[in-house]
Amino acid sequence: MSTTQPAFLTIDRGTATAAAGLIGHVGGRWRLLGAAAAPAEIADEALAERLRRRLAAVDPGFADDLGLASAGAAGDLVRLTCSTETPPELAVVAATDRAVAALANVAAAAGWRVRAAVVDGGDILETVAMLADRRLDGILAGVSDPPNGDERSLLAELGGLVTAAAERRPDLLVVLAGGLAGPGAKTGALLRSERPGPTVVAPAVDAQDGELLRALLDELRGGSREGRRGLAVAAGTLATVLRRRIEIVEIGQASATRIAAGWQPGTTPDIRSAVVADAALLPRGFGEDELDAILGWLTTSSDRLRVRDRLRDMSLAAWSDAAGDGALLRMAAGRAALARLRDETAAFDDLPPPDLLIAAGGCWQPAPAPAVALAVADVMRRPGVRALALDQARILAPLGTISDDRERALIITDLRDDILVPLGSVVLPGGLRGGGVAGSLTIEAGGGPVKIDLLAGGLELVDLAPGEKAALNLQFREPVDLGAHARHFAVEVVGGLAGLIVDLRGVPLRLPDRAEPRRELLAGWQGVLWEEAGR
Repeated sequence: MSTTQPAFLTIDRGTATAAAGLIGHVGGRWRLLGAAAAPAEIADEALAERLRRRLAAVDPGFADDLGLASAGAAGDLVRLTCSTETPPELAVVAATDRAVAALANVAAAAGWRVRAAVVDGGDILETVAMLADRRLDGILAGVSDPPNGDERSLLAELGGLVTAAAERRPDLLVVLAGGLAGPGAKTGALLRSERPGPTVVAPAVDAQDGELLRALLDELRGGSREGRRGLAVAAGTLATVLRRRIEIVEIGQASATRIAAGWQPGTTPDIRSAVVADAALLPRGFGEDELDAILGWLTTSSDRLRVRDRLRDMSLAAWSDAAGDGALLRMAAGRAALARLRDETAAFDDLPPPDLLIAAGGCWQPAPAPAVALAVADVMRRPGVRALALDQARILAPLGTISDDRERALIITDLRDDILVPLGSVVLPGGLRGGGVAGSLTIEAGGGPVKIDLLAGGLELVDLAPGEKAALNLQFREPVDLGAHARHFAVEVVGGLAGLIVDLRGVPLRLPDRAEPRRELLAGWQGVLWEEAGR
C-alpha cells in the first residue's frame, strides 16, 4: 500500500455481519483510525461514510489532511476487501467406508458441507439421488494411490457413478483424488478429455496426511478474496512480526476456523488451517445434541422450547436479540461452537502450544472483552501460559489479501499494536490432583510483590492492566504440566482487559451433570467478569 495514498479501507464481509476499518498514515506509520460493524446487508459505502463522519467529528483538521473532510470522500479510498460465503455442498463418494471417511474428514476441514456415500454395500439408488441433487456444488471421488485390493473391484462402479453425474451436470465441479485419476484410470481420462465442465485431479488423501488435498479443496471452495484464507495468510505474517506462535479460533454464523501459525528465523511462516462448517455458531444441521450443548453453558434457567425458538430466530436474523440475556445466549452458543471446532480439529493439539491465542468472529461482539477471555479459557484448555487477544476490528483477514509478502509484513508491523484487543494472559496447569491448596503464586509487578494461595479447582483473577508486564513465581506441592512437568515455574505475562487468569479448574474442564449446580458454578465464574452473567 503506497504511502502516497494517505488512507485506505478494509472490508471484511461475512454471511451475517460486515466489518470495516479505516487505516491512515500518521507520523510515518500506518495506524487504525476507526472500525465499525453492521449487518451484512449494509453496503460498503455506508460503512465507509460512517467511519469518515466519526473521524471528521473527532478531529476535523486531521480528517482534512487525509482528504476525508467532505461527505462521500471515503468512497475514493483504496479498499482491501474479503468475503466469506455460506459453505458450498460437496458429495464425497468412495469405494469403501474407510476411504469415504478419510475423504469426508479432509473435505470438512477445508470448509465444505459434506454429504457422503460409499459404493461397497451402499444403496445405489440413494447414491444416485444424492449425486443428482441440484443443490450440490461439487463431487469428490477418490481411492488410494495405487488403489488398495478392496478398492480395485469397485473402480468401474465408482467411475460410472461419477461419470453419469458429471454428464448430467456440466457445471458441477468434479475432483478426482488418488488412483481414480492416475495413469491408466479410465474415469479420469474420460472426464478430462470429453467433459466441458471443471474437472480437477487431486492427490490421494493419504499424501502428507491429507494436507495437500485439504489445501486444494480449500482453494476450490472460495476465490482469491476468500476471507478465511486471508485470515490464515495474515496469521502467518503476524506470527513472523511478533516472533511468536499464534493460534486463531474464529466462530462465524455459517462456519468456523482454527489457524495455527509458527515462525522460524529465515523461513516462511508455518501455517495450518481448518475451516469447519459444522462448528458454525448455528450450523445447518442444528439438532438436539447442539441444543443440549448450548443449554449446558447457560448461566440462567431457560425453557428448552423457548431457547430453541430464540436460536431459530437468531439463525434467521443474526443481529436479533443481541442484548440482555440474549447476549448470554449468544455466548453460550459461542462456547458450544468453539467446543465443536476444538473437537473437529483435535490434530491441532499435537502442534506446539501457542504463545498467543486470538478469538475472532462476530459471535463475540455482544459480550464484554473480559467475558470473551474466560469463554476461550473455558473451552481451549491446553496446559501452559499464553496471552489472549480479540480480533475485534476484523482487519486481519483483509490485510491477508495483500499479495506482496513484504508489503503485507510492513503494514502489519505498523499496525501490530492496533490489530488486536489485549485480553490478558491465562496460566493453566494440567495434572492437578485433589483439592485444597495446590501451591502459591508470587506476582512481581509495578506495585510490588503479591503472594496468593492457589486452590485446586478454583479460578484466580488478578488485575493486570493492558500492556503491563509481571513476573510470576509459581510453586506447586506436586509436579504439574505447564508446558513442562515441574513444581516450580518462573514466567513473564502481560496484562489486558481481563487481567491475569490463573485457571486451576483442571484439564479438561469438568462441570456438574445436574443443571442447577452447573448453572450456579458457571454464573459464579462468569459473574466476576460480566455482571449480567452472574444474575
